[in-house]
Amino acid sequence: MSVAERTRAPASEPDRLDQFSAPREVDRLFGHDEALREFMDALDSGRMHHAWLLVGPEGVGKATLAYRMARIVLAPDAGDGGESGHAVFRKVAALSHPNLLLIRRSYNEKTKRYSQWIGVDEVRRLRAFLGHSAGETGWRVVIVDRADEMNQNAANALLKALEEPPQQTLFLLIAGAEGRLPVTIRSRTRTLRVSGLDEAALEGAVRAALDRDGVEADPETLHVALSLAQGSVRRALELVSGEGIALYGEAAGMLGALPELDGADLHGLADRLGGMSNTEQLELYFSLLLGLVERLIRFTATGEGALPDEQALARRLISPENLIHWAEGWEAITEAKTEALAYGLDRTLLLLETWFRLQKLAREHPV
Repeated sequence: MSVAERTRAPASEPDRLDQFSAPREVDRLFGHDEALREFMDALDSGRMHHAWLLVGPEGVGKATLAYRMARIVLAPDAGDGGESGHAVFRKVAALSHPNLLLIRRSYNEKTKRYSQWIGVDEVRRLRAFLGHSAGETGWRVVIVDRADEMNQNAANALLKALEEPPQQTLFLLIAGAEGRLPVTIRSRTRTLRVSGLDEAALEGAVRAALDRDGVEADPETLHVALSLAQGSVRRALELVSGEGIALYGEAAGMLGALPELDGADLHGLADRLGGMSNTEQLELYFSLLLGLVERLIRFTATGEGALPDEQALARRLISPENLIHWAEGWEAITEAKTEALAYGLDRTLLLLETWFRLQKLAREHPV
């Protein structure tokens, strides 16, 4: 039995991809060398900031980096505890290390779902954790994944801990949307910005995940997934292992037919993805659709950034004359998607309105 099989987290964890290890179970970090070096320089200098905010796009390795940083301070006498056979690695992977606390969305037994936000009760666990004496090392580590999912009361409770942290306490806050965090919290953290992985790091991370978790992918599917992932390991794995490639093809096909829209196909799409239980699939679809439109816009503006098949699509839909209208449409769809998911709005209506907006763009601003 492999280490991944022995330590793999339950499939019901929030935000975890089925078939794949959780970030704390990953023993290799690809990319983010500068961010890790900045952290190490602070640690080696003896002037470690007590709170770090790891900010970046979805799925690029923020959590993997955070757990790497945690293992570094929890295993000071044995490297960074990064190897899968190391005792610290195994305890962090199992969330059984006495000096590590993970704060995340809690599971609701009544609804059988994870909460939409991190609530104050979850953050109040800090009181007991910070109150006990450090067990195996001098450091305590608190990981908040994701900090931008805290509600206001939870954020206020965390702020109190950040204002008066015990000695040798390290807070690692992971966030995709920095602007959702109160300024008071951001001002008490040192920000590490992590970006999408370059081609080599992305391919290395994806191949390592496939090998570690025993997931097979044919070369063509892997090539397309890497091309569409935009530097995100999570997105590439979603494309490889799920129906992401088919969703991308569906979105590209519907764009290619504009300004015509097949009503049956559109309503079928809305029925499939519009349910409250299909959040991950809906987010994947919008990521693929918006990513595709963004590449078409970029290709029209710069001549770069689109896949070969997308270049022909860009030439058919977008021109220098209507470029601004498509850019404004992309922004409007992005905002509508964000609001719908944040406030629990009608997702079926979101999908329908998205495609009606795109149809209007193609009809009123033809090439």
